[in-house]
Amino acid sequence: MRAKDIMTTPVVTVSPDDPVKKATRLLAEHGFTALPVVDEGDRVVGIVTEADVVAGRVPPDARYRTGAAAAPTTDARESVAEVMTTSPTCTQQGTDVAELVGTLLEGHYRAVPVLAGSKLVGVVTRSDVVRALSRDDADIARDVRRRLMVYGGPDRWSVVVDGGTVTVLDDHDDPTDRHVATVLAESVPGVVRATVRHRSRDED
Repeated sequence: MRAKDIMTTPVVTVSPDDPVKKATRLLAEHGFTALPVVDEGDRVVGIVTEADVVAGRVPPDARYRTGAAAAPTTDARESVAEVMTTSPTCTQQGTDVAELVGTLLEGHYRAVPVLAGSKLVGVVTRSDVVRALSRDDADIARDVRRRLMVYGGPDRWSVVVDGGTVTVLDDHDDPTDRHVATVLAESVPGVVRATVRHRSRDED
């Protein structure tokens, strides 16, 4: 799978000059964990997360303060530019999702903007990866069959999917075709692994 196969698009963005309140509202309305921040040329200049809009912005309940202790102050920063993370990690739309998962986990990122060249075209979140892996086996099998049909014809392959693991039986015994069929199957969102083997007589 590639980033473009699972990314969320179109992208909801904010600008550095937008108020934090706007970013907070968009995160809540769309259920996102992060929003790319773009400048006037639509270049990604930052990312603003749930943590950024929450930190320091919830005052303690005044009804439960005791004594003459001064009331804690909340964060006075009001623009996205003041709370965002600058120079965020981005990825290209052709990036292998396996590599992208490594980036998400190793960097403890909740979301990574996806670019086509320098243009923002999507966002991949951990939820996008989970959604791809949760696809129904029947849907995965249908997509695998469709891709194999284009390559080798409609009646050549038998496809079985169990828990995201794909087994393909091929009427022909050709190493090159097995390799191509494996690559095609493993490019389908939701496939964990794929095995292609020659159909034996007892499997007819």
